[in-house]
Amino acid sequence: MSDTTVLSPAGTMTGHPDPRFHVQGEHHPENGTLLGFWLYLMSDCLVFACLFAIYAVVGRNFAAGPSGADLFDLKLVALNTAFLLLSSITYGFAMIEMQRKRMRATLVWLAITGLFGASFIAIELYEFAHLIHEGAVPQRSAFLSSFFALVGTHGLHVTFGLVWLVVLMVQVAQRGFIAENRRRLMCLSMFWHFLDVVWIGVFTFVYLMGVLP
Repeated sequence: MSDTTVLSPAGTMTGHPDPRFHVQGEHHPENGTLLGFWLYLMSDCLVFACLFAIYAVVGRNFAAGPSGADLFDLKLVALNTAFLLLSSITYGFAMIEMQRKRMRATLVWLAITGLFGASFIAIELYEFAHLIHEGAVPQRSAFLSSFFALVGTHGLHVTFGLVWLVVLMVQVAQRGFIAENRRRLMCLSMFWHFLDVVWIGVFTFVYLMGVLP
């Protein structure tokens, strides 16, 4: 406690010990943000686990409509998968350059990551548009409903990640590698790699198994 001069209820100055305690230094717990972000990723795992479970249950209910073998273009999906996996590698290069405190190189690798991510979204939108043009809309069958829900949710996550990436690039360019920006880049790194892991599950469980008879 410290002796301070405070105002009495009447408005006069009085001197007596202030009963409040003051914490000196940083109030933010060490690694608190990273721990909280891990908890968020675990909750996101539950969301995708539910979507995978739904697809597992109804993914073969075609309602006399087209199946995955009729609709999926594995070459296009493989190219899309390569884009997303390469974006994970380039983001890793960006984190290495951040550790070396090379701002220009970090921004270049982040920009390349964004281009790969944007290419992934562009191909996915093309795929969705092609399916809808062929009449394979979500309401056509339970299979298509679960497919659009699972793949579309992942695509939305990638889109939000791209927005986050652009915002972080602006912040790094303006303020450099301050502690807050380094922490934000670490969180986005975990998010981006998490999306890669989920997509590997989508590619294997939905596309590869979907073309089987």
